[in-house]
Formats: sequence, C-alpha cells, structure tokens
Amino acid sequence: MSFTIDRRLLIKASMLGLSALSIPGAAAILSGRGFTHGVASGEPGATSVLLWTRYVGSGDTKLRAEVATDAAFTKVVSGGEVTARADADHTAKITVTGLQPDAWYFYRFIAPDGRISRLGRTRTLPQGDVSRFGIGLFSCSNMPFGFFNAYGHAAARNDIDLVIHCGDYLYEYDRGHYPSLEETVPGRVIEPANEMVTLADYRLRYASYRLDPDLQALHAAFPMIAQWDDHELANDAYKDGAENHQPDKEGEWSVRKAAAQKVYREWMPVSDANYDSFQIGTLATIFRPETRITARNKQLSVGEAVAGRGDLGKALAEFRDGAWSAQDRTLMGADQEKWLYDGFASSKKAGTAWQILAQQVIMGYGRFPTNAADWVPANAPGIVRKTLAGAVAASQAGLPYNMDSWDGYPAARNRLYDAALAADADLVVLSGDSHNAWGYNLGERGPGQGGVKDRVGVEFAGHAVTSPGFETYAKGVPPADIARALRAVNPGMAFCDASQRGYVSLEVTPQQVAGSWHFMQDIRTRTTALSGSHRMTVQRGAKLLQDA
Repeated sequence: MSFTIDRRLLIKASMLGLSALSIPGAAAILSGRGFTHGVASGEPGATSVLLWTRYVGSGDTKLRAEVATDAAFTKVVSGGEVTARADADHTAKITVTGLQPDAWYFYRFIAPDGRISRLGRTRTLPQGDVSRFGIGLFSCSNMPFGFFNAYGHAAARNDIDLVIHCGDYLYEYDRGHYPSLEETVPGRVIEPANEMVTLADYRLRYASYRLDPDLQALHAAFPMIAQWDDHELANDAYKDGAENHQPDKEGEWSVRKAAAQKVYREWMPVSDANYDSFQIGTLATIFRPETRITARNKQLSVGEAVAGRGDLGKALAEFRDGAWSAQDRTLMGADQEKWLYDGFASSKKAGTAWQILAQQVIMGYGRFPTNAADWVPANAPGIVRKTLAGAVAASQAGLPYNMDSWDGYPAARNRLYDAALAADADLVVLSGDSHNAWGYNLGERGPGQGGVKDRVGVEFAGHAVTSPGFETYAKGVPPADIARALRAVNPGMAFCDASQRGYVSLEVTPQQVAGSWHFMQDIRTRTTALSGSHRMTVQRGAKLLQDA
C-alpha cells in the first residue's frame, strides 16, 4: 500500500505517539492496536537480559513480562511489570534478572486483557570456561533495495548464540532516493515517503521496517547487541552535522540528532549506554563503542583539499602530511578511547582469550588501484566518476580512498593499534558500513604513520544485508577482477568480495575464531538460498587470517 502523510500530522502525532494518527494507511502500517511489532531481546549478561515489545493501547499500558525455561511456560523463572508508554511510541523495555548463566529461555508479554505477544527466545552469556560461542554479524539493511533474506537465513540456524548489528539498521532517505523508484523492489515501500527528519518521521520509518517478517524472526530468535552507524541519523553523520543534513531546510542538527537517538532507543533492544562491553566467560570480551556522533570529527575531503590547486601532487602531499595526519582527530573521543584501551588491558590480564571490537566502519587500510577509473562506464553519473577519480588520485599519493572510515582518522587508529599491542590483545574487529565483504590483517598505518610495524589483529568486515556495493557502479567489470585489483594494492587485505549481499557468522573457540561470509542467492525475491560462503580463520596468538 502506498500513501502520502502530511508532515504536520506526523509532527502532531509525535507528541501523542503514532497511534494517534487517524489516517487509514498509517493505521495499516502500524498494524492497528495491541502487540504490533513482535518482540526482541538484547544486551545479555550472565544473569540478565533486556526484553522489548510494542503494545498500542489508548495510552500507557501495563504489561507483564514472563521468562520461562520452556516454550509452554510451565516453569516461569523471571519477569516483571513494564509499561508500554505512549510518550515512547508505545514501546516497552524491561531488564529481567535472576537468570542462570549460559542458558536459553523463552519470553513473552501479556496485556491487561489477556492478549499474548509473539513468543521470543533469548539466552544469557556464559561464565567460566567456554568451549564455543556463535555470533551473527549484520549491517546495512536498506529495505527498498530488497528482501532481508540474510535475516531469515540466520534466524533458522541453531548454531548462533548472539547477533550483532553494527549499524545502518535502516536508512533515512525519501522514497525514490537510494534506491530510485525504478530500482525499488515491488512491495518494499517505506514510510513515510519523505526523508526522516522529525521525531515522527523516525518513528514511522522504524515501524515500517520492523513489520518485515525476517527481521522480526531474527529478533525473536536471538539476543542482539546493536549500535547505530550514520543512516539511523543521516548519511555521513559526525558530532556536529551530516552530509545529508541541511540546517537551513531541516533545522538544527542537535534537534534531529536527539530525535534519532531517542527513537533508536525506543525501537531497539538497547539500553541508554552509548558504549558498553559484554563478557563471554573466559572466551571473549565484546566491546561495543560509539564511533559516529559522540565525538567524531567531521570527515575530511580530498576533493576540497586540492580544489583550485595547480600542483595536484603537492596539494595531496600537504593534505597527507597535514590535515589527514592531525593528532587530535578522533572517532571516539578521549574518554571513550581510555575506556576501550583500559578494557583491552583488563580483558587480557583476566586471561580472556579474545578481545572482540564490534564497531561500525572499516579499520583496514584501503587504497584504490590506478585502473579503477576504468571500472565505471562513460555514462555513469558525473558525481560517481568524479569521486572515483579523486579516490584514484588520493591512492597515487599513498592516501586511502574512504575518509569516512578509520582510514580518515589515522592518528586515532594508531592509538588503538598501540593500545592493542601494549595489551598483547588477540584483537578481532567486526565492522560493516561499506556494503562489501572484506577480511583484513590489521597493522598497516599508511604513509607517514609508521608503516607496518606489527601484526595488530584481524578484521571481519561484513557485507550488506541489501545495500548495493561495487557491482552497482562497476557494471560489466567481472567482480573477481575488482577483488584481485584491490588486493594487489592493499597488502593487509586477505579477502574481498565486492558483488554479493548477505551476512557473516563467527565461531569463537579458545584457540580459533572462524568467520564465514555467507552470500545470498538473491535479494529481489524472498528466498533464504545461498550462492556460497567463504571461510577464514585466525589462530590465537597468530593475528593472521588464513583460508580455512
């Protein structure tokens, strides 16, 4: 169903909760009253877990949460009362306690009239020695580009204990903008039709996405650790703005940022902590930082740095040795950096096998090959060809091409590398954002940054659930040729797939982390069939990815 909603009605509705909308189409999107969007759980501990649901009543509604050891709920072991608050868009969150470590549970919510929510399954984290733990890694799920088949495939697995979503859970764009109306998969229509800017816009977009059956199935099957990236707010967000925010038309960035954060915390199974860590017995510490809007400096632009300069080589060298190398540039800020680096040290000192950093953007160093300009056809949009030409020029000067990743903040990356080395951490970085699949051996620091001093750790960078990658802009170029060219100019790159969508699963054991990139056969039809997988491993102490 497609319809247009007046923005003034949405602003009014944001004050009352979206159920106040009287437009029939909006009511259909929001599934009427009662339990509207399934259940979810997140941020598990050894004896606790956070539970989420949404219940639309006439106002605030008291619900009862129940946690049981069996699906029939013959043995209820925990729970409590929680209010689905109208001023929180009728969402409800409760952290249940008193659970046993390393145990699976079933949970549900019960309304005052006896209606029961969908049944969910969750688990607590183990304590002590752990022989195995399974993780699913997801990012970049743009609904109009296709079906969330990766979610559906993972939800049916029995070897995953926890899922991590490292960002771009949804996208802010207006209907017909990334993807175009012609590219939009039939039936994958987002609401509202306009770009999400206000509190009501963000709420309705989450409500639209969270009706997806595969996304609901994933949330109902596993607990999730989640963190926003940029599109939960606006493209290329940083602490003081975003590429896709125009203050003269869309108001103050601080207002939009606050609305986006509020709605994220309403609709996601997360606490209010900007960053946190999670302990899997002696096996691993998972660190979940916030790298996007708390302290991140504005992204640099190679194009802006060299604009109007006659001597391109000189301009690039000055940029490389000046602004790009500035010591005060950061993604996380001093307080969070100290928390993370102290965490590396304390985790290792406690005898924990692995230090897993689940964050948003690619950490490995990425240059473009000089022939990359030939990948884009002559009739490609001018902005695409201009961007690619700039990336090639940057690479010729030894610079990376993606200034929105850790590559744009080399001093901050150096500090992280030094902290990991000082702690002798067995560092495994998880990331998303780029839409393509990458495996990295971490350690390269770039020109003027000390070269490759040591092996620091490895990175499993996940490909998108649906958002397009290189294949969209390099049509006609064999994906294998692209991967081969990228690896040839990036010595730390151990694996690359630049043409397929899907997710990553990881099997963590005391001696090894094995990661598999799973590629969906299709995203334009609803199917959980795979076209294939690629598996790599890192042995404890080796800090080196190898094909399995």
